[in-house]
Amino acid sequence: MATNEPLQLNLGSLRSAMSLTLHTHHASRIWHGRAAAEGRPGIVGLNGYIAVMNKMKRGSEQDDPYSDWWMLRIEDKLDQTKATLQSLREQVDQALAGVPAALSLGENLNVQPVKLPLFVNAQLGFAAVYLLADYDDIARKLILAHHTALIDRSTLERWLNDGAHALRSLFSLAQQYRYSGTTRADFASRNAAARAALEKFGELPQEVLEGTRRSKFAPPVVRRGLQQRGDSSAATAPSSDEATAADPAKASTGEDDPA
Repeated sequence: MATNEPLQLNLGSLRSAMSLTLHTHHASRIWHGRAAAEGRPGIVGLNGYIAVMNKMKRGSEQDDPYSDWWMLRIEDKLDQTKATLQSLREQVDQALAGVPAALSLGENLNVQPVKLPLFVNAQLGFAAVYLLADYDDIARKLILAHHTALIDRSTLERWLNDGAHALRSLFSLAQQYRYSGTTRADFASRNAAARAALEKFGELPQEVLEGTRRSKFAPPVVRRGLQQRGDSSAATAPSSDEATAADPAKASTGEDDPA
């Protein structure tokens, strides 16, 4: 029987199962990082970097200008890291070009690669995943070039270390991010929260402060009513375990998540 009542749809969030396959120990170590030990500082891995990017995106959504500034800094660093890896790839490709035409070299693949599940909510997190996958591919080719006497041991180690250093430098920069707890409205009114943030985190470029310059992956700002400072500010700050790389409940493609 026909009805004129509107159809009610109760749509949930979009989900997509994602994983990263790594073939080299060099890339696997970058994923995991290194825990701090006595006399030895810890090294943040890709999973830690992803957790920071998820929090940074959340801060940007809350109109924190410092989160927007950090997203721009990470974008620039990602471009630098990509350029470093591209240079390495060109060098290893040139080395492999020395193989005689009569010799055929197949793909250098691990017989038992590691498959890591991905739970990433931030585009700048995915950008680093692509770079690690690129480094894993470069490492495989470098190991093959050394095995077939196209490069020596010192060259192998130097190029592997150059790529690893570029990625760890990116992760180390991201680790310095802190959520300020302020919004652009605070700076417009020049209130106590804005003055405290300026003292703690420093001045911001004017175009970032005004919101006219944001990362190409910056999310839409979630406008909220004025909140009391103190406990309410802490409550809205991104949690340290919010949407981390090990939290499948938070893994979504995001665009259709309920507000």
